[in-house]
Amino acid sequence: MHMVEFKDVYFEYGTHAAGQPSTPAVNGITESIREGEFVVVLGRNGSGKSTMARLMNALLLPTGGTVWVDGMNTAEGDKIWEIRRTLGMVFQNPDNQLVATTVEEDLAFGPENLGLDPSEIRRRIDAAARYVGMEEHMKHSPHMLSGGQKQRVAIAGILAMEPKCIVLDESTSMLDPRGRKEVIDLIRTLNREKGITIILITHHMEEAVHADRVLVMDRGRIAMQGTPREIFSRVDELKKLGLSVPQVTQLMHELKAKGLVQAGTALTLEEAEESLKAVLKKSGFHHPALQEPAVAKEPAEVIVSIRDLSHTYMPGTTFERKALQEVSLDIMKGEILGIIGHTGSGKSTLVQHLNGLLKPTSGSVTVDGLECGGKSLKELRQKVGLIFQYPEHQLFEETVYKDIIFGLSRLGLPQDEIERRVKCVLDIIGLSEELLWKSPFELSGGQKRRVAIAGVLVMEPEILVLDEPTAGLDPRGSEEVFAILTELNRTQGTTILIISHSMEQIAAYCDRIAVLNRGRLEMLDTPRKVFSQEDRLRSLGLDIPEITRLFRNLHRAGYPVNGHVLTISEAVRSISETMLAKETHKGGNNA
Repeated sequence: MHMVEFKDVYFEYGTHAAGQPSTPAVNGITESIREGEFVVVLGRNGSGKSTMARLMNALLLPTGGTVWVDGMNTAEGDKIWEIRRTLGMVFQNPDNQLVATTVEEDLAFGPENLGLDPSEIRRRIDAAARYVGMEEHMKHSPHMLSGGQKQRVAIAGILAMEPKCIVLDESTSMLDPRGRKEVIDLIRTLNREKGITIILITHHMEEAVHADRVLVMDRGRIAMQGTPREIFSRVDELKKLGLSVPQVTQLMHELKAKGLVQAGTALTLEEAEESLKAVLKKSGFHHPALQEPAVAKEPAEVIVSIRDLSHTYMPGTTFERKALQEVSLDIMKGEILGIIGHTGSGKSTLVQHLNGLLKPTSGSVTVDGLECGGKSLKELRQKVGLIFQYPEHQLFEETVYKDIIFGLSRLGLPQDEIERRVKCVLDIIGLSEELLWKSPFELSGGQKRRVAIAGVLVMEPEILVLDEPTAGLDPRGSEEVFAILTELNRTQGTTILIISHSMEQIAAYCDRIAVLNRGRLEMLDTPRKVFSQEDRLRSLGLDIPEITRLFRNLHRAGYPVNGHVLTISEAVRSISETMLAKETHKGGNNA
């Protein structure tokens, strides 16, 4: 039986300018999802994924065609509440779904609105809390929980409604590695043990590996569909659509292109490990040819000095919380510093001290000689540009141009200097001048992100701080943002601080990594040294890049590969060097 069925469905937002062609967000989709199926939906920002999800829940109604949920037409008004009981939605930000003062009250909110008997409500919320592992937190405030715990509460609130289907729209994008794993493990269990239909929208390709089926959307249409293996074997097609594949899949694809392996598509670390073991074992050459880890560039001088920094939120109240405790850290001029830690570890609190948004409870922060708790806030904020997690939420002007120059226009600069800065920044971020006169709200997600970054860059800050700069962006959008940052660092010498939950991005782009845990600085070192401490990172709710774990496993098992690799390019080079050494070794023996 079909749980969700689209029949020639169209949906269009608002109106379009006279003479301009209409581009529907959903453009003639005919598709069905079976009861009990686990389906992942992939696609670039603006491809129609979230619109499709909202059509399933009758949050939107199609402008053409029909959407059926468990045999009910979403356009029939008297069926809406039954549809929403049958199909529950979990959104990207769990804070937007948590409505009560305790976890227990939050879980009861839905069943109470169904008019259920109190004993039935109690049975449902106890069962839901137990199933997601939150029974010990029933009396806690949901807003004091970690990101992963909040998302589990949001899922439990849906479970208490006893739905047949759950749609998750980018529900893991704001979570740390442990939180992401908790949510993915939970929805897989719900699908496997309870038979609940799962529809997961995500930009994390590795989350699609265990699905029954993958749908790939492009410009409002379903461009590809098939099993994960069928979809991820089409690497080049996915790249053209602005998407990527899991790290191990990309590695095996590149090795196969170089003629180094013959194996088919690898979806998991275990599959890639077995394929590489077979190739390396055949070589008969087992001398570990490890390279010395690359040395990070040496920055010239200290630009930020943090000494014994502590910060307490709402001191003296029942909600008092110590967010930072005696953090001491020097940030070097011209470096790219990654800041990682579990949700609630103090990362955002730390960086908000750098431009005076927060003042220390105790300790000090000095930026290029300026005391952050002092009176020179205007000068400080010209030196430190802070870009929040969803910078496009900072866009508010009529045109892109007005948004970009908003800060500049308050500095009293001459018009020719403003124009010079705007032109320079447009070149850096890769936006055409034609876009300057468009509304920022007409742009794609990636373009909005770049416009928001441009509004900070025109201030020509010496230090750029980015809090989750690629959260919610598709793979191509993420690559574009990091290309901008690395170019800015290379050509302008800008010091860059990046908060991220992506260990892969931190490993690939950062000179050093600061690891925070419960408000304290736990580690500060190069990516290779930090990611060499796998057990310690896991104890902190973090992880290492998947490609690093793969090569560490191979090296520990005695295979001749570099156990320190951090990126796919390093991994390909390690295998190539091993195979070359094998050929040299074989040639020497034949001689």
